[in-house]
Amino acid sequence: MSVSATVPVQAAPAGNHGATAILEVAERLYAMQPEWVIFFREVLGVDGIVRRTFRDTDSLIRFECSPQYARIREMLNELRNRQQEQPSQRVTQRVVTVRMPRALHETLKAEAEQRRVSINTLCISKLIQLLDGGKDSSMGALQNHAADSREAGDHSGEAMRLKKIGLE
Repeated sequence: MSVSATVPVQAAPAGNHGATAILEVAERLYAMQPEWVIFFREVLGVDGIVRRTFRDTDSLIRFECSPQYARIREMLNELRNRQQEQPSQRVTQRVVTVRMPRALHETLKAEAEQRRVSINTLCISKLIQLLDGGKDSSMGALQNHAADSREAGDHSGEAMRLKKIGLE
């Protein structure tokens, strides 16, 4: 489901009017009863309307103290609670362990702290963005490298892998 194609999600002017405009978009999306992950991505995610509207840290912090932000969080919590009450319709969750260089982990940790979310939430948001991008060049590079590594029997070269997927 591509919500951004259904609900116009354009950056609004910053300030109180921006907060009100964001809330209006969030309410329209909420009325569609999307999965909470989609709501989060489109509104609060890394490329969501909030981060596109409030690009600097100070304005983002001011927005996060607003009643509009509080209402958006309530909507998000309501969507999550509804989905938790309907376990038969929920997608089964799985656990994945990812090994990464310490520097990448520290970068993700710092970004998660800045956004006031868990590392898990941040990583899920980034993975969703990658998947939504369809044929992303960095994903193609990763798949090509995986195939090359299997053929060569190479299981090392972390720096080379990071360089190929654009993380170095």
